[in-house]
Amino acid sequence: MGDDTTGITPSGRRASGPRCIALVGPFQSGKTTLLEAILERTGAIPRMGSVDAGTTVSDASAEARQLRMSVEAGFATTRFMGDDYTFVDCPGSIDALQDMRGVLPAVDAAVVVCEADERKVPALGVILRELEERGIPRILFINKIDKASRRLRETLQVLRPASRVPLLLRQIPIWSNGIVSGFVDLALERAFVYREHAASQVIPLDGEDLAREKEARFSMLETLADHDDELMESLLSDMEPPRDRVFDDLGRDLAAGHVVPVLFGSALHTNGVLRLLKALRHDAPGVEATARRLGVGGEGASALVMKTFHTPHGGKLSVARVLSGRLAEGAVLTGAAGHAERTSGLFRLFGPGTEKLSEARAGDTVGLGKLDHVATGEILTTGRTAPAAPGVASPQPVIAVAVAPRDRKDDVKLGLALAKLRDEDPSLVVSHGGDGGEMVLAGQGEMQLRAAMARLAGRYGIQVTQARPAIGYRETIRRSATAVRGRHRKQSGGHGQFGDVVIDVAPGARGTGFVFTDRIVGGVIPRQYIPAVRDGIAEALRKGPLGFPVVDVAVTLTDGSFHAVDSSDMAFQQAGRIAIQEALATCQPVLLEPVHRVEIVVPSEATARINAIVSARRGQILGFDARAGWPGWDCVAALLPEAEIGDLIVEIRSATAGVGSYTAIFDHLAELNGREADRIVQARAA
Repeated sequence: MGDDTTGITPSGRRASGPRCIALVGPFQSGKTTLLEAILERTGAIPRMGSVDAGTTVSDASAEARQLRMSVEAGFATTRFMGDDYTFVDCPGSIDALQDMRGVLPAVDAAVVVCEADERKVPALGVILRELEERGIPRILFINKIDKASRRLRETLQVLRPASRVPLLLRQIPIWSNGIVSGFVDLALERAFVYREHAASQVIPLDGEDLAREKEARFSMLETLADHDDELMESLLSDMEPPRDRVFDDLGRDLAAGHVVPVLFGSALHTNGVLRLLKALRHDAPGVEATARRLGVGGEGASALVMKTFHTPHGGKLSVARVLSGRLAEGAVLTGAAGHAERTSGLFRLFGPGTEKLSEARAGDTVGLGKLDHVATGEILTTGRTAPAAPGVASPQPVIAVAVAPRDRKDDVKLGLALAKLRDEDPSLVVSHGGDGGEMVLAGQGEMQLRAAMARLAGRYGIQVTQARPAIGYRETIRRSATAVRGRHRKQSGGHGQFGDVVIDVAPGARGTGFVFTDRIVGGVIPRQYIPAVRDGIAEALRKGPLGFPVVDVAVTLTDGSFHAVDSSDMAFQQAGRIAIQEALATCQPVLLEPVHRVEIVVPSEATARINAIVSARRGQILGFDARAGWPGWDCVAALLPEAEIGDLIVEIRSATAGVGSYTAIFDHLAELNGREADRIVQARAA
């Protein structure tokens, strides 16, 4: 195995220096509490804060405390055994995965916090897959071990389907009266008992615990030997491998993505936290390996922007990981588009607080002040050309709301605030949609939009009204009309207005829109006025007899007359408008609703429920198949009216423990009749 991908020094020891570690995991698995425990154990805070009390270093924003959940990544830098560590507390909700995606490229490793809960295995699988695809080394930390009701091997059997990489036990529990009271470190071959908010105490390893340790350690070594021929030879020869070799193999296999080491503990009681920190210190790669993974090198210093904040008083703050070189306060940084900006400050991060720095070295995670034209995901450099950034594509939105300021004078202010929210969270989409040009905010889930509304009100002082976005209903005709005349005549002194047209109207094929044909002969309408007739008809088609834009109509101009003095473009526009309005009323107008092709991805056990949800929403199931590359998942294809998609994600998430999602693309317009059509037309008229 080469050392070029692991971050291990030539001596076999792990590189030192600042690290950046992501804390990721399913919703409510205890990531924020684990960060509090880490900060307390490293002396960064005197005592742990509480999520329930709203006193944690992370989740310090008003909206996070209002919703009692992480809504964006939180950063805190602390010091452990001589090295700086920045921990990034990533939200666990599927709504906020984009924040995690922005952070991951820059971290050295991730701690995946989970529970022995079968219901959360699909969510764990989604997160582990993100880490696998990005090549992020990861340690699994089974939290809330004090509440464990099953043996660790049973827990691993539950969790294994979530990972495509072998889960490797680094510890086994010590049980006392049905409660986990400590652990055996299989690499150290040493037993510890937990102490409340204190370091674990070493105890003798003997009896049944010793026998269990021998068996579990051999299993661990067998897995490591899959990637180390010398270790395999030692095991086959019944020779005990040197402890240093075991530790080095653990580090190499973690960095190479061959294994996912498994540790456990209780963040609430700080049990297992010190052992986790020591595992990170020895096993997690350093910034050099991260820079190589990203292809960063060359002249000058470079930094990857992981997150953007807009602070109330300090303006824009770009959180960046320094990947190479040194950054000084006031450095001029060049982004991917070639633009150069000077940082207004350099800051160490600790939750919502910052500490000014004069310089940052490779490995540091810092805040860069007022880089107004820099976006999350960019790599910045003090050299001439910025390296290519890792792509972090935003998924398609799955829920949307139309927003408008309650006070009209906040219209411009709302647009600026939404632009800042979009800057902080690129998975939010702001658009002007609907026939009325309403402002639509779309995102990845209900909680994400609730957090956005809370930010608008709390941070920017903008109260908004919310409504379902308008559905793109259209109307068309079923019958033809011939020789329909539209005449516009007006005389009010001086030049008058005169335009006279005769048209035939017929239904067009679905998807043809508006087709205009000119069959004027003999100059009954001068050529220069015919475009005006077409424009007048097109304008009138924006609102048909049912109140919606008219589509799939063929109009033929067959006859008409003009006046040498009083005819004009305006007069013939009006004549065309009159003719088409009279014709449409006689052509049996019918309502059309947009239908989308929807692909819903869910764990296989939820497929039947999803089929029922689609059917209840007037959907047509086209079929389902195994989701490519996702064992245990299905992809359900269906046709679904746009009107039924609005809150579809809420039902999907409810049926799939929060992990299901969908994509939708417009497919066709379909006729809508009966009471539902009548209700829509009446609502439009009102």
